Amino acid sequence: MMAATHTQHWRGELRYDEPMAQHTSWRAGGTARRFYKPQDLADLCAFLQDLEPDEPLLWVGLGSNLLVRDGGFPGTVIFTFGALTALDWLDDNTLRVEAGVSCARVARETTRRGLTGVEFLAGIPGTMGGALAMNAGAFGGETWQRVVAVETVDRYGRLQRHAATEYKVGYRSVSGVSGAWFVAAHLRLEPGDAAAAQRRIRELLNRRGATQPTQQYSCGSVFRNPPGDFAARLIEAAGLKGARLGGAQVSEKHANFIVNDDNASAADIEALLLRVQAAVMRVHGVRLETEVRIVGEATAGADRHE
Repeated sequence: MMAATHTQHWRGELRYDEPMAQHTSWRAGGTARRFYKPQDLADLCAFLQDLEPDEPLLWVGLGSNLLVRDGGFPGTVIFTFGALTALDWLDDNTLRVEAGVSCARVARETTRRGLTGVEFLAGIPGTMGGALAMNAGAFGGETWQRVVAVETVDRYGRLQRHAATEYKVGYRSVSGVSGAWFVAAHLRLEPGDAAAAQRRIRELLNRRGATQPTQQYSCGSVFRNPPGDFAARLIEAAGLKGARLGGAQVSEKHANFIVNDDNASAADIEALLLRVQAAVMRVHGVRLETEVRIVGEATAGADRHE
């Protein structure tokens, strides 16, 4: 695996055939044909300007809601974690945070300054870019409750700023400005008790550790909660808690998690996900919608479980 020769336009690191199992929290899946880690936002824009206009792009932070099929991703991955890392205070209560900053860091930095409102981010194992894209939430809080503006980049490397009101935001869904990706958020916080906020974070993390399989490889919650119910309850009531397929297993701790328990392939995980969906539909008449994004190409043996 070799870094490409840099052009005069960009300064980051470009790799070929990068194993995406190293960059997803499931620790499974195939390779990316190209993988780019920019040095900063300006470098990202320069790289995008050099891309072919029809090049498939996949944006990855901590890879916590992503499954790359075993056949790999046939385009370019833009890796933001450890790259888009700026975190700046625009005023006493407004934080500008770039897409590659972890949600947990945002929770820590804000409470350290005595500001409250995003403590729940401590329970989201991803980056702000992913949290913005899906309105990630935990323990009753949602990302866009605190967003006042966002910055985006299009595939030609052009940056824009948008007010939060330009987007339609719902449960695990965000729509509005098309053809662009989030590169930063402006979050409005409220003054509060720093010690109390830090206690709240510790309580949330303890609760997460007690109820979720945090010591195993997973993507977080696999399915969205249907209106008025919980995906985990439906899955458990369908008799699937602990169900196994290949190296993948429905968590015995929380039924809305599928864990990589024994060197699971992406095909193992996807097939088990589909089995859970089918069983819940059969037993409850409810179609569970996924939170996880599934991309890439299956291999020839990917249907061996069907």
